[in-house]
Amino acid sequence: MDVKEILLQMTLEEKAQMCSGADFWRAKGIDKYGIPSLMLSDGPHGLRKQEGETDHLGIKSIKSVCFPAGCTVASSFDRNIMQLLGETLGEECQAENVDILLGPAINVKRSPLCGRNFEYLSEDPVVAGELSAAYIKGIQGKGIGACPKHFFAYNQEKRRMNSSSNMTERTAREIYLNGFERMVKKSKPWSIMSAYNQINGVYASEQKKYLTDVLRKEWGFDGFVVSDWGAVNDIVKDIKAGLNLEMPYVGEFSANQIIEAVKNGKLSEERLNEVVEQLLNVILKSRELKKDKKAFDRKKDHEIARKIASEGMILLKNKGSLPLKRSENILFVGEFAERPRYQGGGEFTYQRFSCRQCCDECTRGSTVFKGI
Repeated sequence: MDVKEILLQMTLEEKAQMCSGADFWRAKGIDKYGIPSLMLSDGPHGLRKQEGETDHLGIKSIKSVCFPAGCTVASSFDRNIMQLLGETLGEECQAENVDILLGPAINVKRSPLCGRNFEYLSEDPVVAGELSAAYIKGIQGKGIGACPKHFFAYNQEKRRMNSSSNMTERTAREIYLNGFERMVKKSKPWSIMSAYNQINGVYASEQKKYLTDVLRKEWGFDGFVVSDWGAVNDIVKDIKAGLNLEMPYVGEFSANQIIEAVKNGKLSEERLNEVVEQLLNVILKSRELKKDKKAFDRKKDHEIARKIASEGMILLKNKGSLPLKRSENILFVGEFAERPRYQGGGEFTYQRFSCRQCCDECTRGSTVFKGI
């Protein structure tokens, strides 16, 4: 059964439910139509798959190989290294039954205070676009979908749910969209994640100009757009703009809003059909390309991680200090000696509520943030 035949048989309720996750990490499937559930998992510097239906902030993730963060890998300026990382992660995703890996993160670094600079590739959109394309080719060459993020102009963590990145069209095109455009045209990602922030006062997931007119019509993107987790403010506006999937699961709240909007004429069922069809195309492609689950060689991948890290290290001047000798005693001092940090940090943690009433920290109402 192809996608259009499935759509003809689906009820309004089923189509509305497809636009929201099944739980924290899975998109909905419908067995009677042969639609499997998609498993999405955090990356992009190592598989952060979490078992169960909720988020554990990585504390209860499965055991996996820790790869260097994006800031280090990009310092190699090497497409081959980026593709190797993507291929290696793709094989790990196969082994762990992950369908979509959430990465790479290619936002342009604009402030040293941004808590996610460690995972962003570069302050240069050309570098970010070229390297992310190689990474995505590596992942998707293994039959695993990539989900580059966060589209777009997401450059700070403080008040990330209601901040606005204000800019002219030229600024957007030359700086913030440039890397995404290169990546989309060169690597054809299966999905893209929309950002939390507003752009010129309109939430990223409500930006029809960018999600539909630019991303799909101008650049030729044919995958699905997924929200960042908790980034939906108005699901009906988002679907009209070009969002396909809200994550994570929010009960029947969003599905009921969609159904009501179709019934009262605020959202056409034809538009809903387009959104669901775009999502189903990727889900069924994932099923077709899915390979037999096989264990990966963790020791081999660890050595690949070491190789990637060495390629990203920059030595300004060597006065005989390197290479280190195993016979020498080395003194390592400073904050990282006491509290090692090997993948970066700085993103906000949050306490989620079951309702969407407004609170002091977030005018959008679903989240309270506490800085780390």
